[in-house]
Amino acid sequence: MPIQKVLIVDDSKTELMFLTELLQKQGLQVRTAENGEEAFRRLAEEKPDLILMDVVMPGQNGFQLTRSISRDPQYADVPIIMCTSKSQETDRVWGLRQGARGYITKPVDPAELKAKIAAL
Repeated sequence: MPIQKVLIVDDSKTELMFLTELLQKQGLQVRTAENGEEAFRRLAEEKPDLILMDVVMPGQNGFQLTRSISRDPQYADVPIIMCTSKSQETDRVWGLRQGARGYITKPVDPAELKAKIAAL
């Protein structure tokens, strides 16, 4: 199934704008959320084809949110790509163990993001 609708979860307005613009230029529909609560509201409104997830956020962090989403039968089939400034190998491994299908460090390389999305 081709990716058309993307939910970006990030507490940085700058990052949300950058990623939204990047994905819209690729012809994708983008919705955003700034925290875990808002992310679940967006999921309930419309199920995306992909979620881009930041890790460092107030309240529920991206690892916890990824685990909650990937273990929910209703959303378990939605791929999640972690998109974070946490660049340690242990962070990447932990993110993938929580259910993420990909892990990209910030600043996001547009070509790398496009390749990860295409690989899904």
